[in-house]
Amino acid sequence: MPRTQMLKLPEVLDEIGMSRAAFYRMRARGKAPKLIKLPNGQLRVRRADLDAWWTECEQSAA
Repeated sequence: MPRTQMLKLPEVLDEIGMSRAAFYRMRARGKAPKLIKLPNGQLRVRRADLDAWWTECEQSAA
């Protein structure tokens, strides 16, 4: 079974070209990709969730 790719928050911010503060504002409005908090407190985003978020952004812009 393939392992799900998990991205660190800095990787996500770099890919979407956004600052951490802007990301958290977007998250507060419910418009950001889903974050997963690991037991050690680190944050991750599943690649599939980020891709789905990109698709949703593209559709809402059209």
